[in-house]
Amino acid sequence: MSLSSTTLDRDAIHNSNNMVTSSSHLEKSTVAPPKVPPFSYEEKRNILFYVLGIMCYKFGLESFNGTIKALALDRFDKNFASQTYTYAGYLDGFNQAAQCIGSIMIAPLVRRFPTRTVLAFAIVVFGIVSSVGMILEAATGGKSPQQSSTGKAIPGTWDSRLVIVIFTFSGLTHGMVELIRRIIPADIVGGNVLKLKRMDSIVHIVYEIGGTSGAFFATFMALRMGKAFAPIATPIAFAIAAALWSRITIPKTAANAGMSTMRDGNRNVVVAVGSAFAAFGASILEGGRIIFTHRRFSWLILGYSLPLVLHRYLENGLAANYAKLVLKESAYGSIMVGGSNFGELLGAVFVFLFTTVIKTPLPWLRLDAVTLSIAWVFYKRTPESLGTSPLGAAWILAAILVPISFGWAAGDVSLAAFIQSHVSRLKNTNPKVSALGAVMAFLYVTYIIAYAIVSPVIGNWLDGLPKDTRVDTYFRNIAGIAFSCAGVVIFATTFLPKGSRKFNPTLEEDYPEEHEEDEQDEIAKSKNQDIINQIAL
Repeated sequence: MSLSSTTLDRDAIHNSNNMVTSSSHLEKSTVAPPKVPPFSYEEKRNILFYVLGIMCYKFGLESFNGTIKALALDRFDKNFASQTYTYAGYLDGFNQAAQCIGSIMIAPLVRRFPTRTVLAFAIVVFGIVSSVGMILEAATGGKSPQQSSTGKAIPGTWDSRLVIVIFTFSGLTHGMVELIRRIIPADIVGGNVLKLKRMDSIVHIVYEIGGTSGAFFATFMALRMGKAFAPIATPIAFAIAAALWSRITIPKTAANAGMSTMRDGNRNVVVAVGSAFAAFGASILEGGRIIFTHRRFSWLILGYSLPLVLHRYLENGLAANYAKLVLKESAYGSIMVGGSNFGELLGAVFVFLFTTVIKTPLPWLRLDAVTLSIAWVFYKRTPESLGTSPLGAAWILAAILVPISFGWAAGDVSLAAFIQSHVSRLKNTNPKVSALGAVMAFLYVTYIIAYAIVSPVIGNWLDGLPKDTRVDTYFRNIAGIAFSCAGVVIFATTFLPKGSRKFNPTLEEDYPEEHEEDEQDEIAKSKNQDIINQIAL
């Protein structure tokens, strides 16, 4: 090729770059919206096994969580009446902290073994841990209502504080499964964003269907078999999930091949776990730096972590305590949790349907802030005021919790997408730490620490209240005042980002130059590649 032709080709590349800026908006308007690529037969097969497994997993999880919390409240009230709700707070706080530790431990295991193997193993261990309480109950003389002559469950003689230990160990495997189930979809369908969104939407809907049915089933089993034996379906559901997930065949894509080369069979697992904790600590520090030095992310602590703490306490604290203190039957708490799960299902579906209309999480977060005030119903309504039985009141409260959890789920789903898309635009100043992973780690740890502190502190305060005024004082101050004030804080937080003072903001004015640069870079790369291909020919 002659020097003159090479110079001419370089000029063509330069001129094409100059034309990109003037034509970018025109090309943007004429490009058709992307279509979701069809799933291959292997992908459909893997999705089917994964979705059926996730439904069994969530069903068993809600059956276990609902019954063990009811069991703990009853046994603590009987054996440690002065510390009932303090111990219940430790139960939830330690479980959440263990989930965090379990999620950290999973990284070296995934590097060493196939993802599906680790997932199946974690769920099997979870199933074994969930059966420990039933084994202890049977071994120490406990009987179900069908086995006793009085028609009531006879409790075993084991120390009820062991429930805290069981629930803490279950948190380790729970954290492992929760993290892996967020990783494995990319192994199944690859890195195509549109495929991932469609699969995630299917999984989330099925996940909440399993959770709603599992919570309702937990109440039925607790009343029929007694709370200690009520999780009998959990090991079975987990075993089915493990069998289904073990059938998943991960395609040998380039991404998977890269992961395979990262696995080091000779590396000490203990050293790998220690390195994972060190890396997690570095991620937390980097995430804190990003959040506190960028205005567009500084509101996420109150906009993401705080609603998560409130939602968790709504289900594990308010609903459970209302069932025990007001309805006088702790098993009814699972009915209210089932209503909450149904609200989450509706919220996820609604966000999926209106993704293109509501482009940011701010409207959903404002809805969440407003619906938090509905929690006053715990203070204002009793079976007597509703004119119904305790069971009827539980179903009414379950229906009332639907809009609260609807607002939270809509905000949570859209916030996750917002964080993923916006944080990924940041320039990575630390090559050893992912900016997105760092921000999510910081927000997650903030939630874990806050909940681990708040739950036992409120429980200890509740134990210290006079019995004659305990119910009114607790629900007025926590469900009423605290939740409403938190709603005001969250609502005000949504006006911190730039361009947020609209009913349905787009937040494009927050950094419009980044959008423009991204579009121009992509078009320029495409133009230059076409010219280079022509030169090569």
